Amino acid sequence: MRRLSTLVLTQREVARVLDLRLAIRVVREALRQQALGRTTMPPKLYLPLPRQGDFRAMPAALQHPAACGVKWVNVHPGNPARGLPTVMAVIILNDPATGAPVAILDGGLITKIRTAASAAVAAQILARRGAGRVALVGCGAQADAQLLALACVRRLREVRVWGYWPGEAERFCRRMRPQLRGARLAAAGTVRECVRQAELIVTMTIARRPLVQRGWVAEGAHLNAIGADAPGKQELDPRLLHEALVVVDDRAQALHAGELNVPVSRGQFRARDIHATLGEVLLGCRRGRRSARELTVFDSTGLAIHDVALAHAVVARAARAGLGKRLSLV
Repeated sequence: MRRLSTLVLTQREVARVLDLRLAIRVVREALRQQALGRTTMPPKLYLPLPRQGDFRAMPAALQHPAACGVKWVNVHPGNPARGLPTVMAVIILNDPATGAPVAILDGGLITKIRTAASAAVAAQILARRGAGRVALVGCGAQADAQLLALACVRRLREVRVWGYWPGEAERFCRRMRPQLRGARLAAAGTVRECVRQAELIVTMTIARRPLVQRGWVAEGAHLNAIGADAPGKQELDPRLLHEALVVVDDRAQALHAGELNVPVSRGQFRARDIHATLGEVLLGCRRGRRSARELTVFDSTGLAIHDVALAHAVVARAARAGLGKRLSLV
């Protein structure tokens, strides 16, 4: 019988071959494949652990590239007090033709980078031309990747940052200034101050009530709603959704656990008012922004097809570079 080997990659090895521009290309193509009906992505399976956190199993398969796998990811809010990340993940890739385990790799960095890449694609095609004033609502673990991904697709001029904890936004700005030479970074004392006159707004908090109010958001702004990734989470005033062109990464996930989950459950937004998926806009089968004054919202829930597609690209690069260890699991 033929001997099978499985490539095992650590987060450090993943980081050596993963970059934002690769992620943006891979995520963009996966969105297109999804809109063409060439992907399979069952709903996320949640495993709640009362008073501790939860696990999520996220399986997916793509025809192009030919890849399938599953991400097993946790969210444990109490972990920072233990010196551990809130979110950790492992991705298992399999050969679609045989089922053989191709690779096992850290999924934490891939999760972070593919989330930022998806938001960058949304900003690239939905934000108005020349948009360069950014508001970051939240400056936790996701914020640096979100900002750097935006800088890959837009010329950023000004970035205002709000954080939950005293001094958090100032520390973030100091850390990021050397990486964003062309933009002015400043901390904001309130969410209202942060989003005022912003053309690109990114929300990435664990809020369970609206943080961004409609009256604070300028005409023509584009919002990437990143934080709501489980039932009950919410960051945006529902009036923003009513007035905006709402685009999602996946309809079912958005209704269950994205920014739309609370407004839909309360009758404040209707599922039929979702304009399109991001893949449908990329394909041109649904329109994007109509005018410079139109509000646009992208509801990001995080797609398993992005995890699998990006892991596939990372494994290919790592194998060429001779990274990782090969183990015989079968």
